[in-house]
Amino acid sequence: MIIPKIAVGDTLSLKKKHPCGSSDFEVLRVGSDIRIVCRGCGRDLTLPREKLEKAIRRIRHPEPDTPAPAPDGQIGGGTK
Repeated sequence: MIIPKIAVGDTLSLKKKHPCGSSDFEVLRVGSDIRIVCRGCGRDLTLPREKLEKAIRRIRHPEPDTPAPAPDGQIGGGTK
């Protein structure tokens, strides 16, 4: 059995929809219990890890931030 890597900030798509109609949830806390919040209505839930892992359809990790360009427009940090 593969144990999924779940981290704070991930978006989970679950097999069953929430009563509001959304199936996407954002992870707020990770441990033996996982706290998630519905992306549709904002309701938060705390579920046992085992139960949540069985209900996951897809995990989307947040994209890393792209580095900002240098203020003078040059690439790199060399001296002039």
